[in-house]
Amino acid sequence: MTVFFTSDHHFSHKNVLKLCNRHFSDILTHDETLVEAWNSVVAPEDVVYHLGDFTLGNGNTAVSFLVRLNGMKFISCLPWHHDKRWLFSDEAMLLSPAWDVIPALYVIERKQIGNDMPIILCHYPFETWDRSHYGSLHFHGHSHGNLPHIKNRLDVGVDNAYKLLGEYRPFSLGEAIEFAQTKGE
Repeated sequence: MTVFFTSDHHFSHKNVLKLCNRHFSDILTHDETLVEAWNSVVAPEDVVYHLGDFTLGNGNTAVSFLVRLNGMKFISCLPWHHDKRWLFSDEAMLLSPAWDVIPALYVIERKQIGNDMPIILCHYPFETWDRSHYGSLHFHGHSHGNLPHIKNRLDVGVDNAYKLLGEYRPFSLGEAIEFAQTKGE
């Protein structure tokens, strides 16, 4: 089992093509490419932490993507943000064995993933975070790869993945740690 981190897919959100300079001819091509990129690295038994902005669509839209994406998905609950349209919809709740909700601010402790320090997860980036002065890590989304690097912080969104990995795909735990500690955003 491998652990992955990602954010900001914006499935079925036509304006994201222009707003984030994603070079796709249309939103259907975008969505299919992002599904293929996810499934190219994530196996069915893997775990994926998605830190928000999965889709601006409704429950049916979310379900249409959730069922196609490999891995057990833990999605950051942002009831005031884009995902509010689907997170607690009847359609999405019926599919709950394929995904689960994590709080808007979530800490993965060492025992969960075998990492030396905890990882602080949130959709939004922090300047400082719990135990940052001891080397803890912070993974976030929202900024679409547009923030300056802060040591041990990484934007795990798909736009930053494209900048750092050349693909719109999730970061593995190892990749995320390496980029957070060295190259950053």
